[in-house]
Amino acid sequence: MNAELDLLVRLGDYDRPQGVAERAVQAEELGFDRITVGETTGWNIVPPLTLAADRTEELGISNDVISPYGRTPSMLAQTALTMQAAADGRFRFGIGPSSPAITERWHGQEFDRPLRRTREVIEIMRNVYEEGNPAYEGDIFEIAGLGYERGPSENPPPIDVGTLGPKATEMAGRFGDGWAPQMFTKDGLRDRLEDLERGAELGGKDLSDLRVAPIVRGIASEDREAAREKARGTIAFMLGAYGPYYGNSVAEQGYPDVVEAVRAAWDDRDTDAMAAALPDEVLDELAFAGTPDEVREWLAEYAAIEGVDAVRIGFVDGMSEDGKRTTMEAVADLV
Repeated sequence: MNAELDLLVRLGDYDRPQGVAERAVQAEELGFDRITVGETTGWNIVPPLTLAADRTEELGISNDVISPYGRTPSMLAQTALTMQAAADGRFRFGIGPSSPAITERWHGQEFDRPLRRTREVIEIMRNVYEEGNPAYEGDIFEIAGLGYERGPSENPPPIDVGTLGPKATEMAGRFGDGWAPQMFTKDGLRDRLEDLERGAELGGKDLSDLRVAPIVRGIASEDREAAREKARGTIAFMLGAYGPYYGNSVAEQGYPDVVEAVRAAWDDRDTDAMAAALPDEVLDELAFAGTPDEVREWLAEYAAIEGVDAVRIGFVDGMSEDGKRTTMEAVADLV
């Protein structure tokens, strides 16, 4: 497999932030290129990622993806630059437009103009990176400016953008250094890469200048059917219960009837019916689930999509520690 291999770690799987660092060490030993961690309503990402950076030597460190509503743009720049220093230049910062639920019900902010806000946050972060000052006049932010005490950065971390829709992905290509989408079929990803490339051209870049690292979830096990049922439940839950965006995206990729059925089951909070509404065809489009050989074949085909630079591997729900280790080892054989 020519693409790099990233490991997506879920903070909720660990009792202490140190557990993330232990997983990072394991990932580095197995040959993964990067570890990435998301932040929603659980732990702050900075302590566990700092521990992971401190206990590894070559493993890349990323976050997938932080909300532009939860911290000020200047604080996001401080966070990114601090993590870059902690990781000795191995950090990539991830940001995305977030969602109404996290924005309004967790951060207490209005979910207003998410794409414009994301763009302005990125531009302000770059001001801090390049000028050592967040001074900015935009539609959302007006910042008089104050000097960042460490001055401009000689090696600022790249900014990856997690988006789904065509306009949002065009924005990612125009203003970001990388793209971290998820819940895309192979054909859906190819279509959306055209939007990313258009955005890159608007930003005076080539698609090859961006690190494209789609997130996929799955499980490898010799118990094929048990693995597929775990994956089916996770993907169905993401389509029906994670707010509108993933479901809308998959519907637009050719499966509106499936998404409608999954959502109808979620209306009754019937998770078994949600899983039953997800046919094998769609499961196999969105997740890797099966024997180690099947998983490696699936990932190799996904990684071979033109324009993909890395594949980010996430676990599905209900996996034991042995199951995670089995999946990591099976996937690591690709590198």
